[in-house]
Amino acid sequence: MQSESRLPTEANKDGHLIRAIGFFGASFLILNGMIGAGIFALPAAVVSNAGFLSPWLFLGVGLLFITVVLTFAELSSYFSESGGPVLYTSVAFGPLVGFNTGWILFLSRLTAFAANTNVLVIYIASMVPWVAGGWVRAVLIIVICGSLTIANIMGVKEGMRTVAGFTLLKLVPLLMMVLLGLQYVGADNLLPNNLPTIDDLGGTTLLIIYAFVGFEQAAVSSGETINPRRNLPKAFIVTIIATALLYFLICLVYISVLPDGGGRGQTLVDVGRVLAGPVGASVITFTAIFSISGNLAAAMLTAPRLTLSLAEEHLLPRWFGRIHQKYGTPYNSIIFLGILAAILAITGSFVYLATASSLARLICYMLCIAALPILRRKAESEQQEHVFRLKGGYIIPLIAMGVCLWIAAQSKPEAWIFMGGLLLAGFGLFWIEKRRIGKF
Repeated sequence: MQSESRLPTEANKDGHLIRAIGFFGASFLILNGMIGAGIFALPAAVVSNAGFLSPWLFLGVGLLFITVVLTFAELSSYFSESGGPVLYTSVAFGPLVGFNTGWILFLSRLTAFAANTNVLVIYIASMVPWVAGGWVRAVLIIVICGSLTIANIMGVKEGMRTVAGFTLLKLVPLLMMVLLGLQYVGADNLLPNNLPTIDDLGGTTLLIIYAFVGFEQAAVSSGETINPRRNLPKAFIVTIIATALLYFLICLVYISVLPDGGGRGQTLVDVGRVLAGPVGASVITFTAIFSISGNLAAAMLTAPRLTLSLAEEHLLPRWFGRIHQKYGTPYNSIIFLGILAAILAITGSFVYLATASSLARLICYMLCIAALPILRRKAESEQQEHVFRLKGGYIIPLIAMGVCLWIAAQSKPEAWIFMGGLLLAGFGLFWIEKRRIGKF
């Protein structure tokens, strides 16, 4: 299925995107999109609200959220171009909705990237205190953003090698921690007799959902994915199930290893210290650094494809859509993200955007889910083959929409107001570009 508004752009003239992301590469992108800094903070926060029910809540929320992922699996099977949510909503509802979808997602990624860069610097500073502030901190942020920018300009293969390397450095220590910690798990921890009361189920669910958002970024780079109509749906489903199980096991080990079920705000570093002493604590600290770095690497690879897609749809200047003749990457979009992320991370002015980033994703998810009936009818009229079709009609998408609506309702009014401001700003940019090419 092609976007009806697509016209030849600099992306076509300068070169072509190289399809170098296979099933495992797409899975790594999804995994790093979901597992970043959160896995080292979520267990403590959730346990403080839900106690020994926490592992099962991760599984339960993951089961609900898989309806959203399944909907995206079908959506992704209709397209082979880059853009993901931008393409879905543009084709279904027109360029204005598509632009706002892509722009809000890009801002969400940008601010999350800047926030995680700051968290990464904090972890590094815990081992090397002299990088914690001043010009040294600024230089370290520039080095981090600059290194990821250069790696991704030099080619999607180099970017994927970076993502894959950080994924292995992240997963291996976490899996080792789970294996060592399972010996502490007893029947009382797995199936407690006295179930705790969850005072704020909505707030706790909103907290847990942070473990699963970010999966959609693999769809943004579908133009560089090998056989995306087959590999992306499979990667979505396999990775969301694996992530839910990983969070379940980590949270189970957390409440089993730590005194009082980890109810005193300890972290996974404390779990590592109990299991293997100071060495274990150091390993988990390094794992946190690798985990956040992998999240940043995945964001640097996928977020520029959003502005690329917007430029290809004539919703942003063509400058964003230029493809490097040698490396086959959207180098201007990559540089744009790298510079802005470094500035936001150094100045800290990204805080207000970061508070609305989760709501932004939920809005995008709902727009994409609403687009499914339209895209399904288009696919049927065009007699598309080899698409992933959900069973049960629209039952799963309706559940997914309900899940997103309920979670979004937990957001504070300030976040909704702020998102309204972002939508107005996005419309202003859309109007400027359309005015430039004579569409308004």
